[in-house]
Amino acid sequence: MIAKLSGVVEDIGQDEVIIDVNGVGYLVFCSSRTLSKLTKSKTAVSLFIVTHVREDHIHLYGFEDKLEKEWFNLLTTVQGVGAKVGLAILGVLSPTEIASSLMLQDKVALSQAQGVGSRLAERIISELKDKFSGIPLNSDMDYSETSTLKKVEITDAVSALVNLGYRQTDAFVAVSKVVHEFDPKVGVEELVRAALKDLSS
Repeated sequence: MIAKLSGVVEDIGQDEVIIDVNGVGYLVFCSSRTLSKLTKSKTAVSLFIVTHVREDHIHLYGFEDKLEKEWFNLLTTVQGVGAKVGLAILGVLSPTEIASSLMLQDKVALSQAQGVGSRLAERIISELKDKFSGIPLNSDMDYSETSTLKKVEITDAVSALVNLGYRQTDAFVAVSKVVHEFDPKVGVEELVRAALKDLSS
């Protein structure tokens, strides 16, 4: 089972890259987000790999970091979300934006990805909204830090910031940054005030 590849970029296609590892070229499917960070100039690269083995093929899916890989694995546990759709979601939404969509039950955001209609977006939210607390939003912020607070309080705080004119994703990130500083019984107003300070800094 291949878990990581380190080599040089041989070629980049529409949704895949060829990684030359000591003379052997590996075809690796990637999200557009990961592909956008690669160049064709035979630069050295390391990708985390998910290996799919079936009777008729072996496919490699590559990710810039472990975070993207974890979200891919989680997304593809949902019925109807295969590898192609999982990569499409990761191509249009960052991990933070995916988490925000799940928290706020935002079907429209998820439906931006090719292959995700309203019904599938609803299924993704229904199946994953309570399952992603152990996955960090980014390298500096862990959603598990917010697990001591009721999710409804976080959602209400984000909604309040959106009503004040902030983008939904920015509001979610700000609340997630400050939420671990408070007692589990903290009110929404305190969260909003602290998030506003973060947003204005």
